Amino acid sequence: MSYPAAVFILMLLSFPVSVLAEIKGEPVRRETLHETIRLDGVIEAVQTSTVSAQTSGKVQSLPFDVDDTVKVGDLIVKLEDSEQRARLNQVKGSLREAEANQKNALQQFRRVEEIYEQGYVSRQEFDQARNNLAAAQARLERARAAVAEAQEQLDYTAVVAPYSGILTARHVAIGETVGPGQPLLSGLSLEQLRIVVELPQKYADRVRAERRIRVSLADGRELRTGDVTFYPYADASTHTFRLRLTLEDPEATLYPGMLVKVEAPVAERQVLWIPASSLIHRSELRVVYVLDDENGARLRQIRTGVSSNGRIEVLAGLDEGERVVINPESLSDEERARSGIGNSISAGERSR
Repeated sequence: MSYPAAVFILMLLSFPVSVLAEIKGEPVRRETLHETIRLDGVIEAVQTSTVSAQTSGKVQSLPFDVDDTVKVGDLIVKLEDSEQRARLNQVKGSLREAEANQKNALQQFRRVEEIYEQGYVSRQEFDQARNNLAAAQARLERARAAVAEAQEQLDYTAVVAPYSGILTARHVAIGETVGPGQPLLSGLSLEQLRIVVELPQKYADRVRAERRIRVSLADGRELRTGDVTFYPYADASTHTFRLRLTLEDPEATLYPGMLVKVEAPVAERQVLWIPASSLIHRSELRVVYVLDDENGARLRQIRTGVSSNGRIEVLAGLDEGERVVINPESLSDEERARSGIGNSISAGERSR
């Protein structure tokens, strides 16, 4: 670096801070603060179920295990089906016999009906032929129903996934004999998820009326929600109301059991705000520089409340419209001395 350049930099650094930086002021603003409550919500699956056996048989195969992903219609349990197949073959034989008997009874009735109209047979013979046809038709319908039932029992030996999802539990093992109603497998779907949260009783009416609810993950990502359902009763032990929100387009990273943050408005009030950069910490004191009509900075102690989005709530010490210095580090030592603070303000003494 050349000698003239070095001299220029030293001269620049020797100027007071107030010369190098412009003092910036901003008015104290009054706005509505929407107070919210933050609760922990839990993600749960909309579709979760346990598949049970609908027929008897020995477990022959279990193609999937716990935590495996299945698609709708996949075979998840196969039962031994020799008994069901034998029953189906038996009733199919009975069906063929019933069909033949019905066909013969129909032919007989038509012959009797024709000669009855010509007066060659009695009314009694005609009624008998008609009754025989009705009985044959009834036996045919019973045979058809028996075949349908036997086919259904055979189909029950092949248990398929009712929807796409993940298996969460296996209740039987290969070789085990099961009966109707016995649980086989449990699973859930990740395609439809919802959030359940317990809402304290004192906030229930306000949240139910406004229905403005924000849901986010721990990393700050906001989740889109749809329908909101309020349970019409409170938990007797916790005195909380259950709130359920449907997740729209759930992400692949969301799973049942995960915690999320649920935020809902519960009150609103008028608040005076100042920029967080204007606040100075001095031991237990909170002070700001206030600009007068001639842009003179005067130190003033204030009492603060909540902080939000880079702003600090003022509870006492300032009025709406007064201007505060938002860059107090720009004040010169002389200006600070006139205001009541002679030493410079370090970065650690200012509110961030």
